[in-house]
Amino acid sequence: MIETENLHLRRPLECDLDAIHAMRSDLDIMRHLGGRALTREEAWHRLTRLVGHWTLRGYGMFVIVEKGSGAVVGEVGLFDGCRGLSPAFDRAPEAGWILAAQAHGKGYASEAAAAAHRWFAQTHGEQRSVCIIAPDNLASLRVAQKLGYKSFGQVDYQGGPVTMLERIPD
Repeated sequence: MIETENLHLRRPLECDLDAIHAMRSDLDIMRHLGGRALTREEAWHRLTRLVGHWTLRGYGMFVIVEKGSGAVVGEVGLFDGCRGLSPAFDRAPEAGWILAAQAHGKGYASEAAAAAHRWFAQTHGEQRSVCIIAPDNLASLRVAQKLGYKSFGQVDYQGGPVTMLERIPD
């Protein structure tokens, strides 16, 4: 488990299904991530994918738990997306973050993502990482900028444009 000022980051558990489903069935949240709400079955598949990634790679997406409330408020981490976007993208660990509506505007995405990147560097070594963000997702672009990500191209992914960003350690 990783502890920050306001959050705990931990591996996903079966008991996280309801929170993941609630977050990923919120159309406001999902508008930048495929544009549609996930069914409970799809949320279950998402959860099993999260757990499986840790087993295969030894890293993955953490569940974000708000210290004050104990509520699961998001996901953050680095993973291998195998998206097939380009060799320059697919050969690096991919960073991602998603927060439930009640966690927006509190700085949690930046806090959690910075902690996940520190953990990854400590356990897997400093290395280049990438992420993709829809051009109109200004909040996520701000988080990426705070983490040191810079644009290196744009591609079409799942029917819409995304900006490819990379973070190269000093």
